[in-house]
Amino acid sequence: MTLHLATTDDANALLAEDPLALLVGMLLDQQIPMEKAFTSPAVLAERMGTPRLDARSIADFDPDQFEALFREVPALHRFPAAMAKRVQELGRALVEQYDGDTATIWTTATSGDELVSRIAGLPGFGQQKARIFTALLGKQFDVQPAGWREAAGPYGEAGSHRSVADVVDAGSLMKVRTFKKEQKAAKSKSPS
Repeated sequence: MTLHLATTDDANALLAEDPLALLVGMLLDQQIPMEKAFTSPAVLAERMGTPRLDARSIADFDPDQFEALFREVPALHRFPAAMAKRVQELGRALVEQYDGDTATIWTTATSGDELVSRIAGLPGFGQQKARIFTALLGKQFDVQPAGWREAAGPYGEAGSHRSVADVVDAGSLMKVRTFKKEQKAAKSKSPS
């Protein structure tokens, strides 16, 4: 499988083979460009000196040193301290709830609603982000428990070009960006 979410082939390959890298990329996908968010897991793994991310290693990492990894130039996120803390909270939750096996979140979900609920219960994920991630899993990873499209809401619609779930090449990335700009413009015009 070839993904087109990160800026490098190596980062995309990591996302395709490492469920935690994919989840961390989704967690970081806010207030920075999508490609930066999904490239950062590979950079983090490199800075940690490991080929893949590991929930236990992240959970057990010294918090100040972990933040330093996020702050190192180029920073992994616009808000390195907050996101370092959030990624460590995610690592701890994965260890406590799923014995550190990230893929268990979706490989054992029996329905789309259960999958969305599990993802939304993780640190840094709310309902909307959980629906987008469910759509990403369904559309690009063939993780399709019963009712996944309905649980993902509009993000599950085929050809919707609403989110990262629909980015499969440069053209689809431009369609998603156009959709987001239109949504932002519509919100700014609506009365509060």
